[in-house]
Amino acid sequence: MDTLTRMRAFIDVVEAEGFSAAARRTGRSKALLSKYVRELEDDLGALLLNRTTRQFSMTEAGHTYYRTAADILKEIDNLADLVRENNADLKGRLRVSVPRTFVDAEVGQSLIDFAKGHPEVSLEIVAEDRFVDLIEENFDLAIRITKLEDSGLIARKLSDFRVYAVATADFVAQYGPLEHPQGLNRVPFIIDTNSRWHNNVRFTDKDGSTISVAVSGPIEINSPQATLRAARAGLGVAIIPDFIANSSIQSGELVTLFDDYIAKDRGIYAVYPHRRYLPAKVRSFVDFLSAWFRRQPH
Repeated sequence: MDTLTRMRAFIDVVEAEGFSAAARRTGRSKALLSKYVRELEDDLGALLLNRTTRQFSMTEAGHTYYRTAADILKEIDNLADLVRENNADLKGRLRVSVPRTFVDAEVGQSLIDFAKGHPEVSLEIVAEDRFVDLIEENFDLAIRITKLEDSGLIARKLSDFRVYAVATADFVAQYGPLEHPQGLNRVPFIIDTNSRWHNNVRFTDKDGSTISVAVSGPIEINSPQATLRAARAGLGVAIIPDFIANSSIQSGELVTLFDDYIAKDRGIYAVYPHRRYLPAKVRSFVDFLSAWFRRQPH
C-alpha cells in the first residue's frame, strides 16, 4: 500500500474527527481506515493517534505529521487540478473566509453569481469578522476589506474601497457646523464595534498625520447594516463602508462629513497562501470576482 493512500486516510480521520465519521464521508470501511493508519504508524515508527473506545486524539507526533502532510496532499491535488484545468470543468470544494460586512451587502451577490455559474464547485462561505489563519484553518482564500499590510500571503486587489463619515442633514443642522473631525467628541456617535479602534475614530490630516478622536454615543453595534439604519434614524454620526452607504448618500438621505480627512488607500482584496501550484478553482474564483467588480457602476 503506497504512502499517499495511508497519509490521506490519516488526514481523513483527523478532519472527520473519528474513524466512523471518516468512513461515512469517504465511503471506505472503518476497519480499512484503521488498517491504513496503523500501517502508516508502523512505517513512521511513531504513534499518531491515541485511541480509546469512546474517542481519539492526536499525539504530538500526530500534530506535526498532520500539518505537513495536509500541505503535501493539497499541493498534489492542486497539481492535478492544474493539469486537468484545460480538459475538464472546475470541480471540488472551495472554502472561503469572508467578512459579514461583505456577505450582507449588495456586493455579496458576487458570491451567489459565482456559485450559480459554477455548479460543480462546492462553495463554502464562512462569514466572520476576523482575520483567519488560512493555512491552519484550511481555507483556500479569504476576502479582506482593509489597508493591505505586509504578510506572507498573496493578494489581488478586486476593487477600491473607502469609508464615509455620514449623518442626516437634520442631525448636522442640530449639532453643526461639523467641519473638522475633532468636533466628533462633542456629538453623538454610532459605534461599530467591528472597528479596530472602537471608541477612537482615526482620520488622516492634510499633512498625512493621524487624527485620533475619542467618541461616544447612544448605541454600539457590530453590524454596518444596522449602523446605517441608526444613522438614517438620526442617532448620530457613523463611519460606514462605501458599498453600504452609497445609495443613502446618493438619495440625499445621508450627507458626508470630513471627506478631506478620510484615507482613500483601502481596498477589497482576495488573499491566499503562497503555493507553488495555485488551484484552478481559486484562480477562476478570483478572476470572476475581479471581473464582477469591474462591471459595477460604483
